[in-house]
Amino acid sequence: MANKFSNLVPRLITGILGSAGIIFGVWFSEWLYFAVFFIIVLFSLLEFYKLSGIDGLLPQKAFGVACGLIIYCLSFFIERGTLSSKYYFLFFPLVSCLFIIKLYKQFERKPFTNIAITFLGIFYTAAPFALLNVAVFENEVYNYQIILGSLLILWATDTGAYFAGTLFGKRKLFERISPKKSWEGLVGGAILAMVFAYGASVYFTSLTQWQWLIIGWIIIIGGTYGDLVESLLKRSIEIKDSGDSLPGHGGFLDRFDGLFISAPFIVAFVEVF
Repeated sequence: MANKFSNLVPRLITGILGSAGIIFGVWFSEWLYFAVFFIIVLFSLLEFYKLSGIDGLLPQKAFGVACGLIIYCLSFFIERGTLSSKYYFLFFPLVSCLFIIKLYKQFERKPFTNIAITFLGIFYTAAPFALLNVAVFENEVYNYQIILGSLLILWATDTGAYFAGTLFGKRKLFERISPKKSWEGLVGGAILAMVFAYGASVYFTSLTQWQWLIIGWIIIIGGTYGDLVESLLKRSIEIKDSGDSLPGHGGFLDRFDGLFISAPFIVAFVEVF
């Protein structure tokens, strides 16, 4: 039993301090929310391109990080009402410059593969957080409830899955990709997530109860697949964690992988329904 929870203490300390900082930032003001997620986007991009380099690829790291941060900033200021939505069109000629840059890079065996990986870093790690800006601004007014409620549900999913999987996990969920994940962990995470989704519907009135419950299921499913997708990335490179910047959790990609897949579905659901 002790071996199963060998990293529990650093995991708890990092989780409590990190979640407290994010919750305070999201709740306190739109500018602190902006700063918190700017940092998350930055380190997620850096980790992704570092992993790509380990696998022998040569993405345009500085360009990819800059583009990812620009699309995040653009979406924030546009959804806030500071900039017109027409400024979204600046992003497309910006990323197109990558093709021109690659013309001047000599001795690259697979330039288009490296271009594709550079784009993948932007759309896999930065675009989901840029989309979250759509959810936090309603009629150009900052509203922390949707993002904070979604984060709490996501963390509840991870926490429930960790403890249920560690204590009771026997039936493998997706052994080919992630040998440690189990159906018992998925059920435990889903139960705790739905408890938090119901709690969010009581305290956060921006959405109705049925909408919060649907978001809960989106996060359970999307978060699970997000975790598996990131495991697939690590497995293809033959590493255990995406980084070591978050003790007990690995790196930023390990910690926020659930949002990469679930965020687009959450925003689409909120905006359409």
